Amino acid sequence: MLSVACPFTPVRVEQGVTWDHLSVRWPWWRIDTDSDFVHWNGIVALGVAGGGRVAPEVEAELFRTDPPPEHLRAGDICRIGVPPTLVHVTAVERHDPPLETGWLPRPRLTVSVLRRGLSYREFPDESHLDGTGYEIHPGDGIPFTFELLMRPYSFLRAGDEVADSAGRAWRFDGPWDWTAFDGAPTGAGPEWPLVLLTRAGAPCSVADAEAVATGTATGSHQKTVRHWMSLTEASPLGGTSRSAAAKPKG
Repeated sequence: MLSVACPFTPVRVEQGVTWDHLSVRWPWWRIDTDSDFVHWNGIVALGVAGGGRVAPEVEAELFRTDPPPEHLRAGDICRIGVPPTLVHVTAVERHDPPLETGWLPRPRLTVSVLRRGLSYREFPDESHLDGTGYEIHPGDGIPFTFELLMRPYSFLRAGDEVADSAGRAWRFDGPWDWTAFDGAPTGAGPEWPLVLLTRAGAPCSVADAEAVATGTATGSHQKTVRHWMSLTEASPLGGTSRSAAAKPKG
């Protein structure tokens, strides 16, 4: 779980609220004239609340305008930014080579997040939102700041194999993604403390094993779940795909 923010910056409104979006001239990216596949015109559509039911992509939007979008028309100057906002990470993807998006710098990393109170269930896997929420590209020029508030199982890596105190062996693929080697239902999850067996398919180091033992010496998997849920007000289940809430236009 993170707190994310971005300083408010003056921008020009290119189009007022249409279909739950406000279009602005983006201040942080440059047009990628070498892009062969994507031709971006420098405008980004921000999700804003309109009349009636609020669409999921609008709920996921992090950026806010000052003044509010209902007071803005094409040609107006406003400020956009992200006030300190609590989010939880739903997916992380690294890009090598960097993504060709139509803007510069080309993203090398995508971190998908949902605001506090939102769960993947509001972002169906079969929809264009694909369960993950709002995409941030750290290092793409937007001056985001991040504060880490909680990272469950920070001492484990995807693919680690562990044994729990009940004698069951598990594969870890994420805090809420555990596979029991005995094929039985996962139930309440692994019972702490845990013993690290392998990392990246190889015997683990003493230091790595000690970190896992120390991290699970007290507490439990279920206590970790409950603490995470109390912070995020969300369900600890997620999708695996990527999506975007702020959408480049053109």
